[in-house]
Parts: sequence; structure tokens; C-alpha cells
Amino acid sequence: MKKYTAPSLLLMIVLVAFPQISETIYTPALPDIANAIGATNNSVQLTLSIYFIGFAFGVFCWGWVSDLIGRRPAMLSGLVFYGIGSVMCFYSETVTFLLVSRFIQAFGAATGSVITQTILRESMSGSTRHVMFAQISAVIAFTPAVGPLIGGWVDQELGFKAVFLVLVIMSILLFIYAFFRLPETTNGLTRKRVAILPVAKRIVFSPRVFVFGLLIGGINGILFSYYAEAPFIFMEHFHMSPGMFGFLGIIVALASIIGAIISRKLLTIYQPERIIHLGCFVMIVGSLLLTLAVIFTASFNLALLLGILVAVFIMLIGAGIALPNCLSLALVDFQDVIGTAGAVFSLGYYMLVSLVTTGMSFLHNGSLITMPLYFLSISVVMWALGKKYILR
Repeated sequence: MKKYTAPSLLLMIVLVAFPQISETIYTPALPDIANAIGATNNSVQLTLSIYFIGFAFGVFCWGWVSDLIGRRPAMLSGLVFYGIGSVMCFYSETVTFLLVSRFIQAFGAATGSVITQTILRESMSGSTRHVMFAQISAVIAFTPAVGPLIGGWVDQELGFKAVFLVLVIMSILLFIYAFFRLPETTNGLTRKRVAILPVAKRIVFSPRVFVFGLLIGGINGILFSYYAEAPFIFMEHFHMSPGMFGFLGIIVALASIIGAIISRKLLTIYQPERIIHLGCFVMIVGSLLLTLAVIFTASFNLALLLGILVAVFIMLIGAGIALPNCLSLALVDFQDVIGTAGAVFSLGYYMLVSLVTTGMSFLHNGSLITMPLYFLSISVVMWALGKKYILR
């Protein structure tokens, strides 16, 4: 019988991280894109929201398909779609075509997230799984910063079209890497057709799992709403260049890494559920400080800038503390149908991410107070839900 080997940790990190880079790499170019294609700031921000809609349908599709044809064929197929969408983004001349292109790109990119998480969930258990998710979260926390860092420099030096060209090149390299290095990790004899509706009912009618989805969607929604709104705050209000704005992503990355490291350390003392609750509380503190910074330092640019950066840093430490444990615990009771369960669960929480980022785009009005109040409201709701349904 053929021996099935687990893929390398490096490959897993690359495959789970590239969708985040694809999401954030062109955020420094949003104002330039709006000017070039004659679109409003709100409509250009929707290209981030549409990404998560495509991503949501992608994780649903590829998670289910991977149970039928195997992890490797599903991953490679998704990367093909990702490449097609990236090429379409490069040739986009209108906001409508860009929205369609981003949907296709995200649909393909979703394979990196759902299948990689499925491989980790089905090959590890207990504290080993918690620690592995925390380790990977600490590493890939840097990837959202890599996107703006690369995108800001490329946009500043070569223009926003070159940013999309980078994604085309990345899609080709990813396919080659996965083609030669990704083994099949499921035995063909164990593959089965899983009915989707019963699995979906199990998830929806489990309050605990349902709330995990709300927490994961809310945390990611806040993170990517920040990426949608931040270019207009820092580049228009504080007059930063795209390259300088890209460097601010380091703050986001460091906060997420510190949060993930704290989460891993706390696992030796507390149950994951209590760590999640702590993370949500830290997010409330950060978003409250962000609100206060805007209210009380609005007339002092340097103080306002430092206040925003410190508050966002604290808020995202909280996100880094809570998120790995939510991902690890969410589907512990679904090991018998983990691929399909992951597909249904991810569909739900990525649709929520899209809803939260869409809310930010509709609320965008040029005011600095809008984002802090939005984040504070979501953080309080997440904390309350966690206290009621997650804490034991």
C-alpha cells in the first residue's frame, strides 16, 4: 500500500498565508485605483468585501470537493482559479470588472485556507493541535503586513497595475511549489460522499459552534475592515505615501504575533475558552482607546497618529490571543466529516467577514470616529457572546 506523508510545515504556512497577502497587497493602492478607474472610495473598498464573498464560496466548494477527490487535486485546481482571477485583475479597467476578477481570485485562493486547515485538523489532536494553530498563527500573522509592505512600494515606484502583476507571478510560483511538494494526505479508501445538509444542521443548531463562527468572522472582519479604511485615514488625513503606509503593516503583524505567542504561553495555564474570552476583552480595551484617541487628540496630528497606532496595536494583540483558539476548538466534534464541516463552517464565517467589511465601506464618510465606534461595537458583542456560550 502506498504510504501517505504529511506535507512540510513550510508548505502549510505558504499555502495558508498567500490568501491574506492577496487580500492586503493592494490596499495601499486603493486611492490610486479609485482615481485611475473613476470610482468612488466606497466602491473601491467593496473590492475587499467581494473578495470575502468569493472566498466564502471557495472554502465551501473546495472543502467539500477535497473530501471527494483528495486534498492535492482540490488544492491545485483552486490555484488555477486563483491564477485566472489574478490575470483578470491585471487587465481590469472598470470597478465592475475588478469586482468580478477579485471574486474569481478569492474563490481560488480559498483552497489554501480551507484545505490547509483541514489537513492540520485531521492529522493532529488535543493540545498538539492547539499549539500548532498558535505557532502557525504567530508565523502567518506577518503575512498581512507583507502585503501592504510590498504593495505600497510597488504602487509608489511602478503603479498599481504592477501590484496585480505581482499576484500573477505569485500564482504561478505557488502552483509550481504545490505541484512538486504537496503529497496526497488522505487514503483514497477513506474518501466518501458526505451529505452537506445534515452537517450544516449540526453546525447551525450547535450554539457553541455557531458562536465560534461569529467570533472568527468578527475578529477577521475587524482586521480587514482596518485594512479597507486605514489607507484613506493615513494617506489622506496624515498625507503618507503608499510606501510609508505599507510599513505601518509591521505594527499589525507585530501585534498579531505577540497575541499568538501570549496565547500559546497561556495554554499551559488556562483552558482555551478562557483565553478566547481574555482576547475579546483586550480587543474592547484597544477599540475603546482608539475611540478616545480620536475624540481627545483630533486637533494634534502627531498625538492622534500615535494614539491610533497604539490603540490598534492593543486591539490586534487581543485578536491574536483569541483567534487561534477559536479556530482550533470550533470543529472538535466534527472529525468524522471534517472536510465538509470545514467547508460549511468557513462559508458562514467568511460571509460574516464580508458583511463586516461591507459595513465599513458603507459607513466610510471621511470621519475618523467612524472606524473606532464600529470596532468597539463589534468587540463588545463578541465579548458578550463568548461569555455566554464559550466560557465553561
